[in-house]
Amino acid sequence: MAQESTHKTGEGGGWISEDWLALILGLIIFGLSLGSFKGTDLLGWGAKTGVWIDPGKAITAIGAKYQTVAGDITKIDGQKITVKKKDGKEATIVAEGDVSQLQVGQKYEKKGMSSIMSVTLTYLFALVIMTLGAVALGANVPKFMFGFTLAFWLSYLCWFMGHFAYIAATKDQAAKFGIPWSMSMSGEFGFIFALILGLIIGNFFPGLANMMKEAARPELYIKTGIVIMGAGLGIKAAESFGLASNIMFRGFCAIVEAYLIYWAVVYYIARKYFKFSREWSAPLASGISICGVSASIATGGAIRARPIVPIMVSSLVVIFVAVEMVILPLLAKYFLWTEPLVAGAWMGLAVKSDGGAIASGAITDALIRAQALDLANINYAEGWVTMTATTVKMFIDIFIGVWAFILAYIWCAKIDVKPGQKVDAGEIWHRFPKFVIGYVLTFVILVVMCWPSAKIMGPAEKQAAELKASVTSIETKMKATTDATALAGLKAQLDGVKAEQKAVNDTMKEPKSFLSKAKASSGQGDVFRGLFFLLCFFTIGLVSNFKKLMEEGLGKLALVYCISLFGFIIWVGLFISWLFFHGVKPPII
Repeated sequence: MAQESTHKTGEGGGWISEDWLALILGLIIFGLSLGSFKGTDLLGWGAKTGVWIDPGKAITAIGAKYQTVAGDITKIDGQKITVKKKDGKEATIVAEGDVSQLQVGQKYEKKGMSSIMSVTLTYLFALVIMTLGAVALGANVPKFMFGFTLAFWLSYLCWFMGHFAYIAATKDQAAKFGIPWSMSMSGEFGFIFALILGLIIGNFFPGLANMMKEAARPELYIKTGIVIMGAGLGIKAAESFGLASNIMFRGFCAIVEAYLIYWAVVYYIARKYFKFSREWSAPLASGISICGVSASIATGGAIRARPIVPIMVSSLVVIFVAVEMVILPLLAKYFLWTEPLVAGAWMGLAVKSDGGAIASGAITDALIRAQALDLANINYAEGWVTMTATTVKMFIDIFIGVWAFILAYIWCAKIDVKPGQKVDAGEIWHRFPKFVIGYVLTFVILVVMCWPSAKIMGPAEKQAAELKASVTSIETKMKATTDATALAGLKAQLDGVKAEQKAVNDTMKEPKSFLSKAKASSGQGDVFRGLFFLLCFFTIGLVSNFKKLMEEGLGKLALVYCISLFGFIIWVGLFISWLFFHGVKPPII
């Protein structure tokens, strides 16, 4: 469909394939991120880009130790200072120097790492680790370093602009930034900016594109990012197993049933009516039906598709996700407000990127709770719609590794096998995308590590939510009565509930702290996961000849995607969400 960007082992004396290298690089970054469990933020200086109005506040270091913290002092414990920030949240920091003059109530500020320093360190680390990879691949190292430097800064500019509030802020964030409107694209739209810039350079500035040719390795970047991604999913899996087993079970059943229908129908439409080859149809079916970027890349690896195939599918995913994020939450608000968890599951099944699905779940959560309160005076607890969307999406992501193995087997045994030839286990292993091993490994490690804490936190959080609802209910009754006897009884009841609250909160302290460290760890790794995804989109643009893309059917590809998504996937997803989540309600407060 376009110029191939594959760099085969041995071209320059290399001793490793990109598949194995992605596995190794991803595991190295994952290993460094685990330093958070020991209180050492080895990657805490990594640059995190948030939605912004003020460009000076757009980029911060991901690690708490490297961030600026300011607020009113609420507690002093030796060198540990707890402050209440402007957003009302508390943060504890270890102060340096003499703290004897500090008092509770005073304002305190700890200066963190500057944005420029954070981005520079991120660039230098990425340059070093990827240059070592380039040596292993036998690439031209000086050309790689120069090309990577250009690619990094150009793509990061796209990422930065993609997070501008008028572009990225979802409807639940717009008020926070004080803006009257937003395109609601989420920060992931930076991927599209990167792809567009890459296409412009690749098609209209061939000299500049040639300077970056040695570093234009989209498959290496995306596979490395997917290895890192497993850790974050592992934490979510552990938390969800402990938090809401009912939702987990229903979510698992929903995705199995949905994707047995989704994949087969999309594949059939692409082959039968649009005459796409198997090389195009399989990644397209996985990208539309399972989970965009990750699923299409894993499928492409399993069936030996050219790198350009799954990555172009991924670019369509991001575009259509932006459309879904605008339309689906509004439909859910007006037609599903009586079935909040159906709406949440629908977001998880229909929106094809992690960020998009979870953001859609959050928007839907806010819209439905407001609608239920306005029309029926029902105050649903916050977060359950979002959690349902996240849980369903998490199972979809887990499904990627399983599907990659199944397709590797099918292609060996049925598609690429000669008459009379039997499937060979060695060939399945050779075809199996090795980076999926890293993805599964990081996932399993975090599940195992977090499971004991999550097992405690799940029931405890549920109990804490119920107790909080009880406190609110009792306090409301106390405000509504002037009877002294009734007030005394309610006060005694309130004291008892608050005592239970304290006991539950004490139970949660240690596991909560451990899970917080786990999230800090995955957050640090996720900085580089996002960076590698970004570099993938930018470099695929560099190596893509737009004229050839159109000749080989990019328009048809988009048409298949549109027909499949809006023709049946969204509606099948809605039906299955209704089937499994109808009648299941969030707590009412």
